[in-house]
Amino acid sequence: MALALCLQVLGSLGGWLSLYISCCHVNKHRSYEWSCRLVTLAHGVLAIGLSAYIGFIDGPWPFTYPGSPNTPLQVHVLCLTLGYFIFDLGWCIYFQSEGALVLAHHTLSILGIATALVLGESGTEVNAVLFGSEITNPLLQLRWFLRETGHYHSFAGDVADFLFVALFTGVRIGLGARLLFCEMASPKPRWFMKAGGIAMYAVSWCFMLSIWRFAWRKSIKKYHAWRSRWGEEPQRKHNGHLRVH
Repeated sequence: MALALCLQVLGSLGGWLSLYISCCHVNKHRSYEWSCRLVTLAHGVLAIGLSAYIGFIDGPWPFTYPGSPNTPLQVHVLCLTLGYFIFDLGWCIYFQSEGALVLAHHTLSILGIATALVLGESGTEVNAVLFGSEITNPLLQLRWFLRETGHYHSFAGDVADFLFVALFTGVRIGLGARLLFCEMASPKPRWFMKAGGIAMYAVSWCFMLSIWRFAWRKSIKKYHAWRSRWGEEPQRKHNGHLRVH
């Protein structure tokens, strides 16, 4: 069993690494981060779809059955994701592209997934955490690609920012609190899985505070820009076609 899990994780790691190398080959005129972001986007979309299917259709329901034995589908998805997080953590460390908070999130994710696989249980709530963590990933990558291509300061950039903040707040903070409560109240999950859940939720709050500060600064800038344009409008009308008394 342990050998089969290791082979699945190694296969996943090799697959994500191969995809990254292919992206680098195809996008030679782009940076290495561009290719890594494409891999991250691909994993995010795949993880959202698979974890949503497990949580909402295949089951069991994470808010009711935390600590349940892992299903075969949960094991496959967790192995797939564990390989990705190992790849991405290695990439971040090698290129020194991320801060301590992102590295802590990746490390906790790796430990949580690996522990659930070794124990053979708690895949239900780990899968739910995966869904909540990845639901904002495509928007995060979209914001980065818009910025890199010079289209961030547009309506598309504003929509991406709004949806990102709303989803992060509603899912990772709101539903995350509900999931953590269910995890702590249930007698089934091991104490270290509960501790890991608390640590992951604390990391989400650290991200949330940073996101709210960003959203506040951007809102203030948008407000001042609107006031500036509104104040200039009467002057333009006075100098052009219509005088405002």
